[in-house]
Amino acid sequence: MAKKKRINIGISCGDLSGIGIELILKTFSDSRMLDMCVPVIYAPEKAVEFYKNRLKYKDFHYHRNNDAQKLNRKKINLVNTGGGDDAISPGKPTADSGKAAFKALEKAVQDLAATHIDVLVTAPIHKENIKAAGFAFPGHTEYLASFANEDNPLMILMRDTLRVGVVTGHIPLKEVSGALTTELILNKISKMNNSLLKDFACTKPKIAVLGLNPHAGENGVLGNEENEVISPAIEEAKKQDIYAFGPFPADGFFGSGAHHKYDGILAMYHDQGLAPFKALSFGGGVNFTAGLPVVRTSPDHGTAFDIAGKGIANENSFRTAVYAAIDIHANRSLFKEITADPLKVSPAGDHHKRDRR
Repeated sequence: MAKKKRINIGISCGDLSGIGIELILKTFSDSRMLDMCVPVIYAPEKAVEFYKNRLKYKDFHYHRNNDAQKLNRKKINLVNTGGGDDAISPGKPTADSGKAAFKALEKAVQDLAATHIDVLVTAPIHKENIKAAGFAFPGHTEYLASFANEDNPLMILMRDTLRVGVVTGHIPLKEVSGALTTELILNKISKMNNSLLKDFACTKPKIAVLGLNPHAGENGVLGNEENEVISPAIEEAKKQDIYAFGPFPADGFFGSGAHHKYDGILAMYHDQGLAPFKALSFGGGVNFTAGLPVVRTSPDHGTAFDIAGKGIANENSFRTAVYAAIDIHANRSLFKEITADPLKVSPAGDHHKRDRR
């Protein structure tokens, strides 16, 4: 059997004042990671060397690149995105650390679009800090959506078979009700269904949709969004042969264990979905941006400035994000293969050789 080709995994360093580079060092200092992928780190070389020395990872070796077009497939690769010493201050975000994070992310996404790397894993950014550097988006999800010309990507938090998506993402809570429409919810249900099919190899995905109000509105007593907006979206999804159910009261859904019965859960807003997810999975979960033509994952936590540079950051979530990116890429390739038209005529001159006996 032919050996499976290792994919190129781009890794953006995140805010240099956080734990991003520490996570990268800890994850890829295990040489077994090279058996499954070709790591391509996007970061200022000075920052990598700083944390190598500070955290005593002096045996962490890499191949220096100006870009990702000529990679050393036997080593860790570093695309030096530049940044001076002023950007490196563990636990103390600066304007320079935000600029360096943006520059590394920008270069990684450009290479992802150019297919020099196959997938992207992003270390945590500090939203306020990177915004000051000219990053005009609430987070990675919205930035990648803009780059891919996709209006409504779906943020999914995942661990094993627990997958929680959100209809509205990084917006104030007071704006959630006004942002919810039947069309938007249906769009997110459809994106989750497609992702479960293509990215997670679920053959007949079952999706649970949460309500917005306490007790899912109590049939209008505690709010009308369930009857007027959410339920119509679920019914329309069913007409499209999507197995969507609900709306379920959010307060008891996870505590009762109901989440085990579904392949995906769709929450109406950020904390409604992420608070129970992180209570169940913090430190081992992964953030995945579904609905994009590219694969992007990240750990389920932030920059952790309070422990930056101390060598105590837990890399489990980051390593799991790497594994998830590899698996999702493989699932997409398999889905494309098994759903391809077997009767499609090959281009002229591209004839299949037949057994001649």
